[in-house]
Amino acid sequence: MPLELRDDEASLVGSCTADEALEFSDWLANSAQPKVDLAACTHLHAALLQTLLAYKPAITARPADPFLARWISPLL
Repeated sequence: MPLELRDDEASLVGSCTADEALEFSDWLANSAQPKVDLAACTHLHAALLQTLLAYKPAITARPADPFLARWISPLL
């Protein structure tokens, strides 16, 4: 599953599509101090990127994927 939600941290794993955006947004909105682990993310749909940019959660691990590390990581 691309979106692994726990009480205090979410992990985005593999190819994360727009299908996860609403659930992710709801989780971020209802978390007091959300943290997000992007280490295992290989594809991030723009809807999820926009959600990350809007809520500005703490990023606990940057993406290992070279493209995401270069182009997306600096935005967060």
